[in-house]
Formats: sequence, C-alpha cells, structure tokens
Amino acid sequence: MDLQPSPFAPTELPQMDALDGFRPMTAAMGMKYQGRDDLLVVEMTKGTSVAGVYTKSKCCSAPVDWCKEHQGNGSARMLVVNAGNANAFTGTHGVSSVTTVGEAAAKLADCSPSEIFMASTGVIGEPLDPSFITSAMEHLMKDGNSVDWHTASAATMTTDTFLKVATASADIDGVPVTIHGIAKGSGMIAPDMATMLSFVFTDAPIAARALQDLLSKHVETSFNATTVDSDTSTSDTLMAFASGAAKERGCAEISEGDDPRVETFSDALSALLKDLAKLVVKDGEGASKFLSITVEGAESDEAAKRVALAIANSPLVKTAAAGEDANWGRVVMAVGKAGEMADRDKLAIWFGSMRLAHEGQRDPDYSEEVASEYMKNAEIDICTHLGVGEGSATVWTCDLTHGYITINGDYRS
Repeated sequence: MDLQPSPFAPTELPQMDALDGFRPMTAAMGMKYQGRDDLLVVEMTKGTSVAGVYTKSKCCSAPVDWCKEHQGNGSARMLVVNAGNANAFTGTHGVSSVTTVGEAAAKLADCSPSEIFMASTGVIGEPLDPSFITSAMEHLMKDGNSVDWHTASAATMTTDTFLKVATASADIDGVPVTIHGIAKGSGMIAPDMATMLSFVFTDAPIAARALQDLLSKHVETSFNATTVDSDTSTSDTLMAFASGAAKERGCAEISEGDDPRVETFSDALSALLKDLAKLVVKDGEGASKFLSITVEGAESDEAAKRVALAIANSPLVKTAAAGEDANWGRVVMAVGKAGEMADRDKLAIWFGSMRLAHEGQRDPDYSEEVASEYMKNAEIDICTHLGVGEGSATVWTCDLTHGYITINGDYRS
C-alpha cells in the first residue's frame, strides 16, 4: 500500500538520548513487511517497574490478555512489539503464540515470563507464527547492539505515515529525570483507554503503584480524548516503564502517586502523553485537517467530554471540515444527539475566535465569507457553550476524506 504522507508530519524530530536502564533493539522479521524492521525489543534493567492501561474491547488481542494477567507483578525486564499481525481473534493459537514468545524472551533475559510484556499491531484474525519473533529475538540478544528511539518507534508502524515520538524532562526532589515516549496509530482510533500502541520509558525511580496512578490519571486527558474514526482497537495498549536509574544520582524513590515530590514529573508526563495523542490524530488515515473540539458550560466535565466526542465523531462534522464548509448547524446537531443536558436557547458556537451562534440562533454578526475563510486552515478550533453548568473538556480529531476510504478499502491487500 502506497501511503501519502500526512500534511502534519513533523519537519524535525526531538533529540532522544540513550536512557539508562533501557536497551531498544529492532529487527526485520519478514512476517508481513519486506525491507523494513517490524520487531521492537526493549531490554530493561532488573527492578524496572511497569504500569499499563489497555483496551476495554470484548474482543481484545492475546498480547493484551497476557499483559493484563502479568502486570500485577509490577516488574518488567523486556518489551516485545511486532507490527503487521495483531494476534487478535486468533483463539487458542493466539494464546499459545504469546506463551511461546513470553517463555523464550524470559529465557533470553534470565527472568520470569511474568516480567515479559508484549504488544502486537496489524491485521486481525491472522494466526501469528511465533517462530518469526523468537528467532529474531535470539539474534538481537546475541548481537548486543542497540538502536536509537526513533528507529525503535519506526519498527512498530503499520499505516502510520510519520514517527510519533516525544521526550520531556522533569525533576524529583531537585534531581533531573527524563521521559521518552513512542506511539503508533493512524486508524481504528477511538481509544477506550489509550491508543493502538504507546510506550513510555523513564529513568525515574517510581514504584509500580505510583506509576499506575499517574498513567491512569493522565490517559483520560490525552489518549482517551482522541478519536479518528470512532472505532476502538482490539489491541489498544499504553504502558509505562520506570528503570529507577536516577537513584544513582540521588533521586528518592516515589511509592505513591500523590507524593508532592512527583508533581513536576506528573506534569511532564501529562504533557508528553498529550503530545503523542495529538500526533496520532494528526496522522489519522487520510487526514487533512486537525480539529480541536472544546465544550464548555456543561453539567459536568464528564458530560462535556461526551458532547465533545459526539461532535468529534460526527461524520457530518468531519466531512464538513474536509470540504472546508463552515456548516455550524452540524455542530448543533451533534450537541443535540449527545444525550447530555444543553440549553438550546443559550447555546453558543465559535469557530476559532468567531462566534457563529449565540443564544440559540445565528449570531447577528455572522459572516459566511469570514467563516469559510477560517475553514481553509489546517488546524481548526471549535468551541461550544451549553449554558447549563461549569463542566468543560477538550478532545481532538481529524477530518474524514476520501483517503480514509482508500486506505481501509485496501488495508489487507
């Protein structure tokens, strides 16, 4: 499949230095793709803590089941990610394949299988031959070389058209720590926890329980505030790993997520996850517009988010954006169908800084010409005030173009 690059592809990528406690490696398995790396293995130092959130899909993949089963152990030694085959809806074969990979990885890392974590992305329903992965892992571990984080991210891509990476720095009790993040995802994005696949790595000494608290908190305002096509993947996985290497620089260990010393780290993690989530939306299959949808004046923040998602998931809103049509009536429609409290006669709508609707009707200063000109922008802000409370939320989406149909009508070819 010849994918057209997203117009939002970054012109430069952030520098991501080697991170103590982690050794990323990649390989070209040839399971589905030719001429590119499609396996990521990250070896981790002993004592690395782990946290994760996963899809709520009732048809989740075998790797998701594996990770959920073993995450309670709180310790990780290796992450194994393959692209091209989701290992989802593969029955007992899927269970057997993850068991085979997990046991092989544990032997190579000299640890328990419960310290091995896996993720798969690609076609659903295709049996996965674990020998591709186990053979490649053995060669990688014998070779002993590592790759940079940009190369690591590239190995996880499927229909992505650009790398999704981010880095942040923070301090804990005055000691600097680093956070690196990678993500992949382009279609089947309406996360009910995270995105298709995203992994965060830090040298901060944060215990598993504290890391889980932080991850669960910040996913709600990042990945769970995105949608490309309203479809929740069988493979959605967001994991965080903390090697604790910063302890050697005098950093105190954090055991609770509400420890005041972790505040700057928490803020940095939140910003990094939002950056990654927005990159996923900006690479939405066929996307030409990036939409930021804000709802204010709702009964609660939760109600505001549900209304915002109703707007963001509306095919009519998304196609209007694609056609650069300032059809704010479609926003009214989406608010009305959301099922949340809204005062029709107080409703107000803005596109950018322009108020298009006010007190339940078209704004007296509305200009179709000005509004249409605004819709030519690559990034569009839509704000709606419901007039019933103080709740607010922001979600991110993209437009819906012919490109989305082309990509998904040809996905398995």
